[in-house]
Amino acid sequence: MKTRATAMAPASVANVAVGFDLLGFSVAAAGDEVTVERTSKPGVEIGDVTGVVTQVPKDSAKNTATAGLVRLAHDLDLKFGFRVSIKKGIPLGSGMGGSAASAVAAIVAANAVLDKPLTEADMLSYSLIGEAQASGSYHADNVAPSFKGGLTIARVRSIDDRPRVELVSLPAIPETYTVLVHPQLILETKTARGVLKADIHLKSHVEQAANLAGFIAACYRQDFDLLKRSFADVVIEPQRAHLIPGFHDVKDSAMKAGSLGCSISGAGPSVFAWVRGRELAEAVEKAMIGAFARAGLESKSWVSSLTDAPAAKVIA
Repeated sequence: MKTRATAMAPASVANVAVGFDLLGFSVAAAGDEVTVERTSKPGVEIGDVTGVVTQVPKDSAKNTATAGLVRLAHDLDLKFGFRVSIKKGIPLGSGMGGSAASAVAAIVAANAVLDKPLTEADMLSYSLIGEAQASGSYHADNVAPSFKGGLTIARVRSIDDRPRVELVSLPAIPETYTVLVHPQLILETKTARGVLKADIHLKSHVEQAANLAGFIAACYRQDFDLLKRSFADVVIEPQRAHLIPGFHDVKDSAMKAGSLGCSISGAGPSVFAWVRGRELAEAVEKAMIGAFARAGLESKSWVSSLTDAPAAKVIA
């Protein structure tokens, strides 16, 4: 029986333009690593925190990596505890699913040291509890792809006073690459959610629903033309665009360079694009970086294949 394990969970892009709080995909860009060690004393304590972020809540019930473990220990009435060390590879407030990655990595690592492994459904549920510490609500569009890998659609239901995730993996269209560009700017998820209106016009709802349906159909039909026609957010993006300096120029530059679609990654400020072919993806990447530079922002970028999107795993 292992008493110590380290897991890595990848960054992810949530919403994917047309699927607010539903769609997401993992990216081979950055990731968080969490080490969980069993202790003789019940409870969850936070150990070392290293990486690109070191200032995190020390209260285990409020930390994204440990809140799910606190609930897990309570539900299972564990007679031992956990010491948790965190290595952050995903910047804070980046729109790259950092809170979800920490939450997922912690549960995956803890599962490796439990006497009886959790079900996949339970692992997702406890990960979601951790991630909600950052977002303020239950939505699995980052947790699901970070845990499962690839492109997913996930719906959250509440069962027995605990969030449950219904997850469906969608096929990635071959030859499709994602360009992910992170400007040197912090935008907290709660701030980005705070600008959203509670209601939308019926016309916008119908248009967005049609785009989501077209997007999913395009994935199954491997249809680039339908994908490009459907890749438009008419509800969330217009409300958040002003939070990201130079966003419209970044998007226009990506589309002119040959992108299939471009939008805000999660809550932002990162922006992503889907592109057909590696060579064209690199051209789109250059165009997006240049547009952010014109807005006075330095940025970091990644190009990765959607057909080789990583999942969370135990690495030690």
